[in-house]
Amino acid sequence: MAKPRGPLVSWLTRRVGYPLEAVLVHGFCGLFRALPVDRASALGGWIGRTVGPRLRSTRTARRNLERAFPEKSPAEIDAIILGMWDNLGRVIAEYPHLDAIGAYGPGGRTEVIGAEHIDALREDGKAGILVSGHFANWEVKPVCSRKMGLELAVVYRAPNNPYVDRLLTELRGAAGGTHIPKGPEGARTLIRVLTKGGHVGMLIDQKMNDGMPVPFFGRDAMTAPAAAQLALRLGIPLVPARTERLNGARFRITVLPPVEPPNSGDRNADVRILMERLNALLEQWIRERPAEWLWLHRRWPD
Repeated sequence: MAKPRGPLVSWLTRRVGYPLEAVLVHGFCGLFRALPVDRASALGGWIGRTVGPRLRSTRTARRNLERAFPEKSPAEIDAIILGMWDNLGRVIAEYPHLDAIGAYGPGGRTEVIGAEHIDALREDGKAGILVSGHFANWEVKPVCSRKMGLELAVVYRAPNNPYVDRLLTELRGAAGGTHIPKGPEGARTLIRVLTKGGHVGMLIDQKMNDGMPVPFFGRDAMTAPAAAQLALRLGIPLVPARTERLNGARFRITVLPPVEPPNSGDRNADVRILMERLNALLEQWIRERPAEWLWLHRRWPD
């Protein structure tokens, strides 16, 4: 009698759980869309601060923070967790408003520092990779990039729920371009985009079980090396970009010059060197604004 339970639960999840979850997500999306962007963002932040700390995933965030910042007091850790949930709630509420939020320049909600590096990527006649992490609202960057004339094919981790995945893809439509789910087929699409001279946006701060161990906050973290591998293999620029939340639904994007590629003569060693540099850069950004990073990932093996 116990054997059919797994398939039955899986069937119920697909046929009942996923549709119900999608209805709930669509309902919240409709509410946030109906509100002005600042009110939607503020409501999302309130929901995040109210509900988030009670969720089980907060344990993961607390463990990560205590190990990353052993010098911080419990009160300081609590404040970072609350700020993280506030930010995440705002990110969710801002999805229907991405087109407005991604407007840059005078009167826009996003300012861009280092715009010349976006211009260079757009005009150099070859492919390129823009790398970042889950900072502030990470969905704003590809929208702003498109408005600056640089289309990004965005690599993302698809939700298990296909209905929610479809909705998020629609909401990301303001970013244009191609949305590439992680996985074998996505990897093939990614290579096709780059070999045809396209540009890709990648978030490189999530755990990859079969990645390479690279130092991150003093401990090895399993890190996806694809960005470094492709940049070195294809001889294309690898450009780091950071997003910061300034006030409510207003942002600053800082684009840095391309990372200087190492050339030791050993491709595997060069990939590791490049990923070490990128992880060190991400760590620096996180230390400066820890509440704006997504501490919920099981980033380290232990």
